[in-house]
Amino acid sequence: MPLVVKRRAVVMGLGAMGLGLRAARAAEGPVVVIGAGLAGLSAARALAEAGQAVMVLEARDRPGGRIHTSRLWPDLPMDLGASWIHGRKGNPVEALAREAGARLVETSYDRAILLDAAGEEIDPDLRGAERILRRALAAAEDRESDVSVMAAVEASEWWRKASAGERRLVQYLINSTLEQEYGGPARRLSAWWGAEGEEFGGADALFPDGFDQVVQHMAQGLDLRFGAEVVEIAPGRVTLADGSVIAAERIVCTLPLGVLQSGRVRFAVPLEPARQAAMGVLGMGLLNKCWLRFDRVQWPEDVDWIGWLGPEPGVWAEWVSLTRGTGAPVLLGFHAGDQAAALEGLDDRATVAAATEALRAMFGSGFPAPVAAQVTRWGRDPFALGSYSFHAVGSGPESRRALAGADWDGALWFAGEAAEPDYYGTAHGAVLSGRAVARAVLAG
Repeated sequence: MPLVVKRRAVVMGLGAMGLGLRAARAAEGPVVVIGAGLAGLSAARALAEAGQAVMVLEARDRPGGRIHTSRLWPDLPMDLGASWIHGRKGNPVEALAREAGARLVETSYDRAILLDAAGEEIDPDLRGAERILRRALAAAEDRESDVSVMAAVEASEWWRKASAGERRLVQYLINSTLEQEYGGPARRLSAWWGAEGEEFGGADALFPDGFDQVVQHMAQGLDLRFGAEVVEIAPGRVTLADGSVIAAERIVCTLPLGVLQSGRVRFAVPLEPARQAAMGVLGMGLLNKCWLRFDRVQWPEDVDWIGWLGPEPGVWAEWVSLTRGTGAPVLLGFHAGDQAAALEGLDDRATVAAATEALRAMFGSGFPAPVAAQVTRWGRDPFALGSYSFHAVGSGPESRRALAGADWDGALWFAGEAAEPDYYGTAHGAVLSGRAVARAVLAG
């Protein structure tokens, strides 16, 4: 049941920088888009359709970025990255799915059950826990400076007066509606802006045949260069890991926030201070998946979502069943934030063993072992270094606006879900950001 909570210094000198930017505008070459995720593909498509020469550089051997459909199980494609269209009404990904001829299956939060630590189905009155969380965040609004969601809750008188049972339900709400939704741990998620993302209306929908259908549709006809890892961006050129240099009329950078923060890619000319500050203050979240395939279904077949109030908050607490929508004997376990980072330290065998132990606590000791599994570790993916961005303490929509747009007098542009102020952290946010930057480049 969703909870809605509202709310270079230039070392080179100005003269030298000016010379570099004039050279960039005079450089021969196409517009170079760095990254073939949804933002990069959206920008490249819009530019190409307007008649602009475009080249897309992608470090991976495939398009899609954090859209990654595994076909390890040939009869059951599994989306290891983004899986859903979140809100079908007016969503640009919905339109792209129709263009691609992709089949969709809707899921519903109303089709959900919650189990206690012993595996008994419960229907607790969450209104008290919601009030504690809402009041804590409302009180944080009156502070002179931002604090984390967890700090706001722990400082509230309602939390201090709550019983152990009420506190456990608050922890469940924080994990299921904030940490799982935004990817950031409650100890870092902004109490002011952590849950301020906009949403499209309508149902959510999965791609039973793979989200990569949309990616392949978007990539058609584009000049994509795979295995092209960018290590330096300079006015008028980009340098790849193999030492080759590509001239660029202009550059559109759609690298994930985690990569920008890591310093893996060097900017030869300093970025605007506000943009650099935005990169530092925004958070890169983590949401990992454990797909488990079984030879038979031994859980309720009429539900989409399964929550578990297990012994550790946020550990194997959130599950999705594909059975009702697709008939597949598959469960998906989610981990977000700190719990996701901790689980990345386990190998696949240990992860699956832990998942199986949790499922047996939920459904009984006779629950079958999975016959196959697929596990993600987005925090250790060098070309992502996380799943999607969130508003960490001290950041907000203005941080994203500062990250987006032009630098170097129009020689360099930034786009991506992290640069989308309203629909950040989503596939549709990446599409909207890519299209927006393409319009701005063409207008400039």
